[in-house]
Amino acid sequence: MNAARLLIATGNRHKVDEIAAILRDLLPAFTWELRSAADFPHVPEPVEDGDTFEANAAIKARGWAMHPDVRAVGLATLADDSGLVVDALAGRPGILSARYGATPTARIERVLREMRDVGDSHRSARFECVVALADGGGALWTARGTVAGRITHAPRGTAGFGYDPIFELTDGPHAGLTLAEVPESVKNGLSHRARALRALAPTLAAMLRPAGV
Repeated sequence: MNAARLLIATGNRHKVDEIAAILRDLLPAFTWELRSAADFPHVPEPVEDGDTFEANAAIKARGWAMHPDVRAVGLATLADDSGLVVDALAGRPGILSARYGATPTARIERVLREMRDVGDSHRSARFECVVALADGGGALWTARGTVAGRITHAPRGTAGFGYDPIFELTDGPHAGLTLAEVPESVKNGLSHRARALRALAPTLAAMLRPAGV
C-alpha cells in the first residue's frame, strides 16, 4: 500500500475525525499518516478574511502548507471551509457559520430563533463545503460539495456535530432524518464534505502517489 502523509488544517477534532474516515473510505489503497493543526501549536492560524467558502479554504490551505514548520516536514495540506446556507435568512449564517454564536448550542439556538416565524414551505437550506489542497510551493486545487435539506423546528438526534441536529435531509432514502439521526457511516457518504472530498480524490491520489506508481 502507498503511504500518504497529509496535514488536515483544522483544530476541530470532530472535523479531523470525519475527514480521516472519509479519506480512508475514498482512497483505501493508501495508508494514512494524518496530522492536524494541534500537532503544530506554534503555527498561527491564518486569518480567514475571504468573503466566500472558496477564498477561506484557499487561505487556510496555502497558509498552512507554506509555513516553514510545515514545509520542513514535507506535508501537503488539506483545508476546508464550510457552512450552513439558509434561504430564508438570505444565506446566513454562511461563511460565519462557525462564529454565529459562542458555542454549538448557541449557534443552533440563534438559527432557530431567527427562523421561528418561517413556515415549513420556506425552510429550505443547504450545507456547502469547499476543500482546498495545497503544497509547499503554493499550488492549489479545490472542489465543492453541497447537500440540500431544510431547517427543523427543534434539534433532533445525537450523532454528528455543528448544525447537524437541525438539518433535515429532503432527498434520498434518508429524507426526513437530520444529519444527527443518521449513522456516521451514512453521513460520511452523503454529506457536503464527503461530496467535496470525493470530487478532489483523484487529484489528491495523484499528488500523494509516488512517481512511477
